[in-house]
Amino acid sequence: MRKFLLVLTILLTLVAGFILYTFYTTGYFREVQSKSEVGQVFQSIDLPGVEDMAIAREDSFLLLSVDDRASHRVGKEGPHGIYLVDLRSVPFEAVPISAELNFPFYPHGISVLKLDSATYGLLAINHVNGKHSIESFLLKGKTLQHLKTITGPELISPNDLVMVGPESFYFTNDHGYTNKWGLMAENYLAIKAASVGFFDGKKFQLVAGNLSYPNGIQVDGKRNLLYVSSSRGFSVGVYTILPEGGISLIENIDVGTGVDNIELDEDGMLWIGCHPNLLTFAAYASGKKPISPSEVITLSYPKEGEPTLHSVWTNPGTQLSGASVAVPFGNYLFIGNVMDTKVLVLKKN
Repeated sequence: MRKFLLVLTILLTLVAGFILYTFYTTGYFREVQSKSEVGQVFQSIDLPGVEDMAIAREDSFLLLSVDDRASHRVGKEGPHGIYLVDLRSVPFEAVPISAELNFPFYPHGISVLKLDSATYGLLAINHVNGKHSIESFLLKGKTLQHLKTITGPELISPNDLVMVGPESFYFTNDHGYTNKWGLMAENYLAIKAASVGFFDGKKFQLVAGNLSYPNGIQVDGKRNLLYVSSSRGFSVGVYTILPEGGISLIENIDVGTGVDNIELDEDGMLWIGCHPNLLTFAAYASGKKPISPSEVITLSYPKEGEPTLHSVWTNPGTQLSGASVAVPFGNYLFIGNVMDTKVLVLKKN
């Protein structure tokens, strides 16, 4: 009887420890208040599920990746596709520019690269009925032309991507498993099974593995650096880009929040949309909670010295739920999200 009680006590202790570990490492105990060090709300752009954005600073426009995931959840169809915002025209308006396609298109992570004075390349991750692809486009003015569909077994669970050439890009697989139990192990036990991949225009290769929910990805071409956010790991990985597409880890930076997409400003500062409480966000995404807290952080990674982290905007979810991307432009900051109904535009005081 004593042995049974001892074993039972050990098991209960382990279970309690696991629950506390999960709560602590997903930000459950953190209180999120309303705070803004980047200005006040200037306007909102009424579009649902703007999970990612890509900016063309030289030509002053912003591309929005739109998918009404909240409608999908209840079996309905909402807006989806690529929208363009002319940053020279205030107040801001989003115009759909998706090409006429002969296949369903529900974009997730996007990336844009200037090819010449009048043309941009655009890549978008597309998820349809559990299958994944990368859709390649040419953008001229407000005309989007579909070029090709890129697929491969290396696209296990693609989340975000970044172009490094006209046909080459890095991407994140936010999970390594596709079955129910594997996904649960990654989400709750923080099992590191996900990866970063590279496509050179002809073939895929996985260049980093054993990662915990890699999400956003961004390149600093001037410094030959690749940044990868780990939502479950509450960290940002910094890599050196090697010849032939390989990458080498420099360090992982603890940021204390569930980092999502990464954008760079003109000075190379990282701006990241974040989910400070991953469990609440998961409940919100599944329709079990009405709101989820949001955060925007900046991260400076100097050539010498220590990285500087700053939380510049937080909200419990009343202004915007599930922030996933933040793009600064001039005096404005555009904040997108996974499943809310609008893009929030802040203006510096």
